[in-house]
Amino acid sequence: MRIAVLDRDRCQPKKCANECHKYCPMVRTGDETIVFGEDNKPTISEELCSGCGICIKKCPFHAMEIIGLPEELKTQETHRYGVNAFALYGLPIPVEGRVTGMLGPNGTGKTTTVKILSGALKPNLGKRGTTWDDVLEHFQPEAQKYMRSVKDRSIRVSEKSQSIEVSSFKKSELKKELAELLEINLRKKFEDMSGGELQRVAICACMSRDADLYFFDEITPFLDIYQRVKVAKLVRELAEVKKKNVVIVEHDLAILDLVADVVHITYGKPSCYGVVTSSKTTRVGINEYLYGFLSEENIRIRPEKITFEPKAPTELSQVAHVLAKYGHFTKKYTGFALEVSDGEVREAEVLGVVGPNATGKSTFVRILAGVLEPTEGKVNLDLRISYKPQYIKADIDASVETLLRSVAKDFDSSYYATEILKPLQLENMLDRNVTELSGGELQRVAIGACLSRDAVLYILDEPSAHLDVEQRALAIKAIRRVTKNKGAAALVVDHDIYMVDLLSDRLLVFSGTPGKKGKAEGPFEMREGMNRFLRDLGVTFRRDDSGRPRINKLDSKKDREQKSAGEYYYTIAE
Repeated sequence: MRIAVLDRDRCQPKKCANECHKYCPMVRTGDETIVFGEDNKPTISEELCSGCGICIKKCPFHAMEIIGLPEELKTQETHRYGVNAFALYGLPIPVEGRVTGMLGPNGTGKTTTVKILSGALKPNLGKRGTTWDDVLEHFQPEAQKYMRSVKDRSIRVSEKSQSIEVSSFKKSELKKELAELLEINLRKKFEDMSGGELQRVAICACMSRDADLYFFDEITPFLDIYQRVKVAKLVRELAEVKKKNVVIVEHDLAILDLVADVVHITYGKPSCYGVVTSSKTTRVGINEYLYGFLSEENIRIRPEKITFEPKAPTELSQVAHVLAKYGHFTKKYTGFALEVSDGEVREAEVLGVVGPNATGKSTFVRILAGVLEPTEGKVNLDLRISYKPQYIKADIDASVETLLRSVAKDFDSSYYATEILKPLQLENMLDRNVTELSGGELQRVAIGACLSRDAVLYILDEPSAHLDVEQRALAIKAIRRVTKNKGAAALVVDHDIYMVDLLSDRLLVFSGTPGKKGKAEGPFEMREGMNRFLRDLGVTFRRDDSGRPRINKLDSKKDREQKSAGEYYYTIAE
């Protein structure tokens, strides 16, 4: 089976010479494999297309994709948005009293899935004139009951979207008891709230509505681990206690592991097609996704495994040259004080920065970057520093290429393409305007811009926000390779335990009372640093046979054993 996809936004027939039609071998033989509509944009016949790929290579705007798929997927087609448009295969069916997780790259169908499950979009099974009788007959008996309720419009849906718009919230809609649990200050204006506060407001708003299906599209961005665990428990209560249907898309695998009963893996070509697998146990599903091979489906979805080290990589940090040192300093605001102990930055290492929100991490990196001045003490690293802030604004009216060229001296080199553009998946968005990018796209551009500058210290605040698992893994590789190749260092603030584990050589650990005082200590070797951090939060992690960390359920036997032994993170895989 073959599908052809045309990105109608990228296709610009007035600016090309119809290369797709001109060079198509099948057109040359007389077949109408490519024809043009009233808008002068091409329509590709999937039945006549030979799959040679010449049109893809010749299109000057990279607007076409021709993709070969297994023939058996044809019977699983759930919806297609039209000729040469995105296609979805399979569908996760929520189960009352259970949290259903979805794990996969952005752009592989979760938005379409929500629309179908909520009744906003009737699945057409990839055909014209599809009736509801056709739809019900298409699904297996266990899914028919749910889809029948969708047909009858008896499903009430509450959705927490990925993007958080201040204008979409009303304080009157928030349940006070939920707001208190999530530590939301209802006296504070939404416009004055941080990203973490707004994230909790969005979660609270979703949970406050009376609905049958609750859909959460990322609950973790800008929340610290303690807040993530608390939200995960509230999500589970919706399913377990209130017996609701809950579907969650989450890229923090530790939290997904904690909150979901089952997961559906989604894979495919972003913006072209997506395949939703049948449900898997959470542990099996996450491990298969990390391995890149789905055993039941017998398909490889990624050429390389995402692997974890059972112990911290210490060899490099023990011998590396010290690039710079900073002494003790403080920063004081009205009602808040930050104290930082002596520290150092070493050549070719990545320092992870962990700790609860509102204990001064962003203030710390802004002082190192020279954006803020300390209240007491002096910080003068005497280094060229490149800084990516926590909150990114799409306020540059220019193309991605123009932005990157302005900061990268070697933009046209093969090195730049290999080390920055390719791993951060920026090649196909160079001609797009920065103001038109999604949250995940903007994050990747910001990481790319930060790493593009000629610097000795790269500071990245929350680079994982809005990135899917594979994008996080690729970003990790880019950060590590740039620091190694340039003999530079990176300092990365993040709350994704997996990202911290894969990325860091040593850790800076923040503690204190959120919003009142913070204390930064370290850098520590990974084992000591993570144990300090998690001990303060009261959360333990174990490792399974894949080497990946997994959160222990609070007060479980394993949780109590590890706390008693003082091993909150680095334990032997079992």
